Amino acid sequence: MTDSAFVLVDSNIIFDIVRRDPVWADWSVDTLSQFKNARINPVVYAELCYQQTSPDEVDKLLEALELEYSELPSEALFLASQAFRKYREAGGAKTSPLPDFFIGAHAAALGVPLLTRDPTRYKNYFPMIQLITPSSL
Repeated sequence: MTDSAFVLVDSNIIFDIVRRDPVWADWSVDTLSQFKNARINPVVYAELCYQQTSPDEVDKLLEALELEYSELPSEALFLASQAFRKYREAGGAKTSPLPDFFIGAHAAALGVPLLTRDPTRYKNYFPMIQLITPSSL
């Protein structure tokens, strides 16, 4: 589907699969399976840890889904802070950067697509990234 080195995967795709979401699980499984080199970052990893009892459980889930872990480069951290600044200047109420800012900034910094079902914040703050969403296919 893409010539990118890899695709970054948002947590909502993984939750669809794990929770067998009746509306989205099939779409998420089918779309994720189109990518041979799919990755998550530390923010998504942390979101996955929330309902697990150990990092080993998350690691097993990543292995089962054939997902790799990718660290956030410093450029992505800078981009996340700039997106957060724009958010606050536009009247955003949160007082610390939102997880989507780190995820979107990671995709932007590396120039890779992002697989997500929730594109709104990414479109607003990272219009340069290719989004793979139900409406984009």
